[in-house]
Amino acid sequence: MFTFCSLQGAWSESTASQSLLELDGGVKVLIDVGWDESFDVEKLRELEKQVPTISLVLLTHATISHIAAFAYCCKHFPLFARIPIFATKPVIDLGRTLLQDLYASTALAAAVIPRTSLTEVAYSYEQSHSAENSRFLLPAPTPDEITRYFSLIRELKYSQPYQPQAPPSLPPLNGLTITAYNAGRTLGGTLWHIQLGLESIVYGVDWGQYKENVFAGAAWIGGAFGGGSEVIEQLRKPTALVSSSRSPHVVRPGLRDDQLLETIRSCVVRGGTVLIPVDATARVLELAYFLEHAWRKDAASTAASDGANLSRSELYLAGRTCGSLIRHARTLLEWMNDSIVQEFETVADGTKQSNGRGSSGHENKTNEAGPFDLRHMRLLERKAQIDRVLSQSTSGANCGRVILASDATLGWGFSKEILRRIADDPQNLVVLTEVPGALSDDRPPTLARTLWEWWCEGSNNGENEAEQLVHGRGRPIEFHDARKVPLEGAELTLYQQWLATQRQLQSTQLSTAGGSRLGTGLGADSGTSGRGDGMATLLEDGADDVSSESSSDSEEEFDGDRQGKVLNVSTTIGQASQKKVVLRDEDLGVNILIKRKGHFDYDVRGKKGRERIFPVPVRRKRNNDFGELIRTDEYLREEEREEDAGNNGPSGRDGSSFQPPQAGLGKKRKWDDVGTVRKGDIKRTNYVDGEMTGKRHRRSDDGSDDEASGGAADDDEGDYDQTDPAANAASGNLGPSKVMFTTESIPLHLRIAYVDYSGLHTARNLEILLPLVEPRKLILVGGSEAETEAIAAHYRGVVSTNRGVAVGDVDVLLPRVGGPAVDASMDTHAWVVKLAEALVKKLKWQSLRGLGIVTMTGQLRPGTDPLAAEKSAVIEDAPTADAAEANKRQKADAGAAVVAVPHAGAEPVALPVLDILPSNMTLATARAGTKPLHVGELRLADLRRAMQALGHTAEFRGEGTLVIDGSVAVKKTTTGRVEVESIGLPSDGGPATKVGGTFYAVKRMIYDGLAVVAGG
Repeated sequence: MFTFCSLQGAWSESTASQSLLELDGGVKVLIDVGWDESFDVEKLRELEKQVPTISLVLLTHATISHIAAFAYCCKHFPLFARIPIFATKPVIDLGRTLLQDLYASTALAAAVIPRTSLTEVAYSYEQSHSAENSRFLLPAPTPDEITRYFSLIRELKYSQPYQPQAPPSLPPLNGLTITAYNAGRTLGGTLWHIQLGLESIVYGVDWGQYKENVFAGAAWIGGAFGGGSEVIEQLRKPTALVSSSRSPHVVRPGLRDDQLLETIRSCVVRGGTVLIPVDATARVLELAYFLEHAWRKDAASTAASDGANLSRSELYLAGRTCGSLIRHARTLLEWMNDSIVQEFETVADGTKQSNGRGSSGHENKTNEAGPFDLRHMRLLERKAQIDRVLSQSTSGANCGRVILASDATLGWGFSKEILRRIADDPQNLVVLTEVPGALSDDRPPTLARTLWEWWCEGSNNGENEAEQLVHGRGRPIEFHDARKVPLEGAELTLYQQWLATQRQLQSTQLSTAGGSRLGTGLGADSGTSGRGDGMATLLEDGADDVSSESSSDSEEEFDGDRQGKVLNVSTTIGQASQKKVVLRDEDLGVNILIKRKGHFDYDVRGKKGRERIFPVPVRRKRNNDFGELIRTDEYLREEEREEDAGNNGPSGRDGSSFQPPQAGLGKKRKWDDVGTVRKGDIKRTNYVDGEMTGKRHRRSDDGSDDEASGGAADDDEGDYDQTDPAANAASGNLGPSKVMFTTESIPLHLRIAYVDYSGLHTARNLEILLPLVEPRKLILVGGSEAETEAIAAHYRGVVSTNRGVAVGDVDVLLPRVGGPAVDASMDTHAWVVKLAEALVKKLKWQSLRGLGIVTMTGQLRPGTDPLAAEKSAVIEDAPTADAAEANKRQKADAGAAVVAVPHAGAEPVALPVLDILPSNMTLATARAGTKPLHVGELRLADLRRAMQALGHTAEFRGEGTLVIDGSVAVKKTTTGRVEVESIGLPSDGGPATKVGGTFYAVKRMIYDGLAVVAGG
């Protein structure tokens, strides 16, 4: 059975994507954890309910629409990080960069605590606070936490079948197989093929069919990088195909590059500024590569000597993590188009040949550049750099400038600030590269959506919409800015109450699920259980380490009267990170040497075991399946650490990055530094039940907060210093805070253009592809109502014409967000029967790839329980006193065999019984007979290994042709048909000299790999 439920994105203008698939045995697969630009927590409520029952999570693209809620779920849903998560390497690397940019750029990404949740904590809050004052922010994940969350994702390659394992508390996956295929459009974008039993599901949302400069087209036809004319076998005729119906209205996609250059040239020749808002990590690579190479080509051309020379204008890429993005792109070339790999190999070969040739060789090496070696594009990673560039004049030699900036929605990132600065000049231009999504609630539309609507209104009368420029003409446009404000007074108390309630709920969930000690949401660490932001204990930093030491020292000897007390103390210390605990000196024992300042001696006379040894906190090593985990940030060079601190640190008001003080690199701590405060430590103000306590956190060498427990850094709310509000405001660390909105209306005088660079498949691509894939059921998500209905109507018409069936009989499922799950099972009309014991004894099962196959001939009888007759006979002879109880047992046993028939509304009936044939019918059935069938799937790779094991020579030649002994060719068509051809060469004295030769040996091996279902 297979049901599909859309959590976000179906029948909606929103671009967010979340889908939930439920298969046989209670197996639930979540695909994507997207979010829209509103960052509304209420849109994740349904996902939160499903988290305890989800078996695995699959990620498709490294975009806001597909991965924005990932860090939020890991931090605030205690059980989410325990689910196996799978993605390709580019999605992991670029997704981590995207979320670090997102949380550093906008306060809304942390999400607002729902008003109903605050009302549950304080009943009187509803009447005493307005909606404006109730926008308390949740603790946002730090860059270190985001890195840790993405390290939990398991990496897969394209065309790599993998059978995951479910968490221990969930049902087994029963051989479920997942395979990733190239989806185009983004680096590492994935089409997921899910196979479980008879269900074959292909999930393809937001894929791109065309081959671009950087990205290859989707792997529907002819493999991962195109080539071929038929859909590959693994994706053909699935049980269900889940596809997105969202598609851009592009008439001629192949002309977009020329249209973009002409649009840019028309602006920069007049000294204007071109702003291109684009996705922070995914689609920006396509635009950055194209513009960089356009500038290179223009600079090398001697004919472009007029004012239209692009190389005279300035080219920028603005984003807080754009430097990290380019570094990742240089290491992921194998995931890109073949032309990118060839370009890199050409440059690499030229560099090798130029080495050792003196000055001429050095000149060639200098002039050559790789695909992402930016020669003309400058990176802007700080707001101060943006201000410096925009303050420069574009007159004279500077012939305009072009800025690629994140994000495409103009709601956060540098693109919003740049638009504000250039909006008043009619010579400037903003180029939209994709259709912005609309928010599904009553929130105001994003800036990009407003500009898109203005462009649509002004370009309706034109023949070629992509080349039209729409003037703003001074129309006012509203900028909604969100800023963080620290909580004070009653609001801070309410926040603490809410935080304590959430910690208690999460601790309950974790204990119910098996007491996991993984990070539990509100600032929890990998070594603690639910330590929240702004919450601390009265113990010093070494509590968790002492707990680890006491729990791991199993070989120590204890005397009987001390063992229970030691265990209780260890448990109390371990719980000290969750609640307020005050330990007495006698409870600490020898640990007083490191837990109490001023204690330098401890009487060990008469002590045993650990009480005689100086306490040394031993950190537990974190291991995975391949050994000890290595933190790469511990091996960074000094300049790399400074660069990371500048990229990931919160920005101040002056645009400069906040860099915390660091200890000297390579210097060891002194022995007496344990439990003391040094210069460079950061003071944190923490709250326990409304009381403020001071706690010192030490900065590690990589610039991150490092406690003695060895965990990741807490949130920036923990860096809030109550004694220095000015320093907090400058560094951006406001502690527990709320978000306040300000609205500014600015007249828009610049021009608006649209050139589609979304990379999405068009409606024409989908109309051509669907009849080739031939899915048994089609599920459309990820599009508006008009787009979804248009694709569904066209597909029904095509299938009805080709197959000769009625239009209403074509299975096209259109789920809705918040609606019931749709049933997309292949075995919708399957019936359940009960096998008689006599028939079961005669069955001869055959095993085929983990499945049991058997053929049987029997007689179907009405459902009767044979035990009921025996029990009724016993009841007749039983005493009257026991008759009532026996009758109850009889009814209970009979009710266990009663099930409901597949159609709704019918009364429950007993299961029909399949029994052996009577003797008078066996002979007649044997004479009639049935033809045997071969069940299974032949894989040429398995046939090749089997033939080689028998001593034959077997190798692949041409396109999927297996040649054995140079005389027999085995092919497999796209429809699954196996063709065996022999040229009849005489045997060469090898294994082919056996009876029958090579041809019959190959045929015999093919049949051995299939299950023979014989008649009778």
